[in-house]
Amino acid sequence: MPALLFGSIGVLAETSHLQRDAFNDAFREAGLDWHWSEADYRAMLSDAGGRDRIARYADERGEQVNADALHARKTALFQARLEQGVPLRPGIEDAMAAARDKSWQIAFVTTTAPDNVAAILTATGVSPDDFALILNSEVVAASKPDPAPYILALAQLGVSALDCVAVEDNPDGLTAAKAAGISCIAFPGAYHDPDAFAGARVVTDRLSTDMIIPGS
Repeated sequence: MPALLFGSIGVLAETSHLQRDAFNDAFREAGLDWHWSEADYRAMLSDAGGRDRIARYADERGEQVNADALHARKTALFQARLEQGVPLRPGIEDAMAAARDKSWQIAFVTTTAPDNVAAILTATGVSPDDFALILNSEVVAASKPDPAPYILALAQLGVSALDCVAVEDNPDGLTAAKAAGISCIAFPGAYHDPDAFAGARVVTDRLSTDMIIPGS
């Protein structure tokens, strides 16, 4: 049975602005004079991982911070914002419906924290039961761009890479999918440059069912 693989919470909903605001609020609460502008944050997204992003920024400034604690607080603030609800990105609902109609498996192959996964599903109104598999940072061996999350998903779903299509909103996710042999649709987030997705099957700002399932 073929599979549709969503690669991150940013594929389901546009959260870039909420994420950046949560980082800046966490910095302010911690008494830091840090502020990440849209341009700053856009540049930082070339490398995945919020905790590592904080640590790198501190190193660049020659400052010592508790990156784990800062990231934990940022996550809590982000989840609080999600409680207000966020819409699904264009085409996601139709793509999931088309996959179900064709009896495809749907998986959420993310490397974010379990709490963030739960929060985005609640915020968008998507049920965990809509997925045959949900991965998170607690069950994957390595983060993207390492292909480990996708390799694990293929094994647990019992499908071949050739029978899957992934949807990713960031270049690291695209790299991971390609390294696992999976065709990938690039669905760039607001802060990602569409030109940074070389090798994608297609780059789009709106999913359509014919991209996911030909002839649907």
